[in-house]
Amino acid sequence: MLPFSISAQAVQAQKPAGFPALYFMDTVRSLGRPGNYRVLQEEELPVPLEREISILLNNDILAFYGHPNSVNMGILGRYSIEELDARLTRLAAEYRAVSGGRGVRKAFYIIFGTVWPQGEIGIINEELLMKYINYGLSHDLLIFIDHQIGRYNPVDSIKRMFPFLRYPNVHLALDPEWRTTKPMQEIGTVTAEEINQAQKAMEDYMVANQIPGERMLVIHQFNWRMIKNREQVRANFQRVRLVHCADGFGAPHLKRDSYAFNAQAGNMPVKGFKLFYNFGIPGAGYDNPLLTPKQVYELNPRPYVIMYQ
Repeated sequence: MLPFSISAQAVQAQKPAGFPALYFMDTVRSLGRPGNYRVLQEEELPVPLEREISILLNNDILAFYGHPNSVNMGILGRYSIEELDARLTRLAAEYRAVSGGRGVRKAFYIIFGTVWPQGEIGIINEELLMKYINYGLSHDLLIFIDHQIGRYNPVDSIKRMFPFLRYPNVHLALDPEWRTTKPMQEIGTVTAEEINQAQKAMEDYMVANQIPGERMLVIHQFNWRMIKNREQVRANFQRVRLVHCADGFGAPHLKRDSYAFNAQAGNMPVKGFKLFYNFGIPGAGYDNPLLTPKQVYELNPRPYVIMYQ
């Protein structure tokens, strides 16, 4: 969620950029190939499960991102659940009109663990989180919960979110930007091995607890350093659908440069894309102008998870 997109020149420069303090919480193109999204049938799985297909087989995901308690961390904290749903419904209609016949599933994308100085983590109040999960269950919205990791191990961090997988609309995310003990001073890093270990732990948990189908795990990246040895990241787990999301804001050419950098990682074929609204916050970055839904779908490869912050 760093407020800039990285150009090819910036990638070569290999220099991290600054972090505006307001991003702490307030007290802080082409259609894809369906074969990429196959979920194993019941007889192929290690435990008997209901037969399900991947959400991404016929649908894209459109999400509003943020923290419910922060107006500075995204749209999610600026409106009530009902108003967010209404706005998301209108935006989903715009995407559906240019989606080429694919469905558009709505989602709330919630910051679960927020990094603090020295890399400590503040966890969202469970009662507040459940308010969004339960609303999603009754109004057909997916919920993504995102951990910023901080000073902690990515596997331990993702395990903290596992209990919420018992809710069928919940999916997980990790944000390597904030895997650091010096937030706002340096860009954080995870390794390919850590991402693979996190996926394995997630899949093992789902099997052990007989959680059916597959769940998504989103990994954010806008800078070369955020994922070390990224060519070694696996995306072939049976129960975990890895989504590689291009983060960062700026002018359209910067957004496209950032996405093109992520597109080079063909070992992570399912891509995501984030856009940033301009809420008039002094010092805050934003997309100027926002790409239209048609322009988003024209990115190559086409993103399947799209979020607005």
